[in-house]
Amino acid sequence: MIFGVSYARIVLCVWQTLYMLGIGLIIGAAAGLPLGILLVITRKNGIMENRLIHAVLSIIINIVRSVPFIILLVYVMPVTKVIVGTRVGSTAAIVPLVFFITPFLSRLFESSLLDIDGGIIEAAQSMGATVGQTIIHFMLPEARSSLVLALTTGAVSLLGATAMAGAVGGGGVGDLALTYGYQQFNRPLMTSTVVVLIIFVQALQTAGNSIAKKLRNGKK
Repeated sequence: MIFGVSYARIVLCVWQTLYMLGIGLIIGAAAGLPLGILLVITRKNGIMENRLIHAVLSIIINIVRSVPFIILLVYVMPVTKVIVGTRVGSTAAIVPLVFFITPFLSRLFESSLLDIDGGIIEAAQSMGATVGQTIIHFMLPEARSSLVLALTTGAVSLLGATAMAGAVGGGGVGDLALTYGYQQFNRPLMTSTVVVLIIFVQALQTAGNSIAKKLRNGKK
């Protein structure tokens, strides 16, 4: 026992947080990267300019991003029920987490891709590269270190969201802090959960910075 909670319970909550973070980040990145690319190539003067698609996509992303996560958790419960068959638990929490992180990552990825030197795109087009070839062989390799940092920022934000998921039965460190800490006036336990989250953030940021640095050096 530690602070009145069994070690098994603490380990379970930490595992639930890592589970929600990992799966949510993978799905969110898989959906957010194509959206970010689409935002870049369809914008004005983009390599596949389409102002209608860009405007509609931007509006949808902005609408979803405007909803506070705690509200989004409750709002998408019917969708969560359809997808995973339940509204509570770590797996159920992944659904609103994906809704939260996907538009956030798409904007971060868009920003990373927009930082690419325009001369690189022009060089690709002058060589007769198709849109797909330009994206895969020029844009993504050039922006890879920046994309990793964007993903790291998204991971840190998603970690905070997983803590809030505990408010609706999502489990994880957030549930530990609320159920066994706040509701039972167990301040030492609440403090320890904060320390755990800080360690997670530091580990994520350090790993992201390290990978991005190696990728930058690899281009030289």
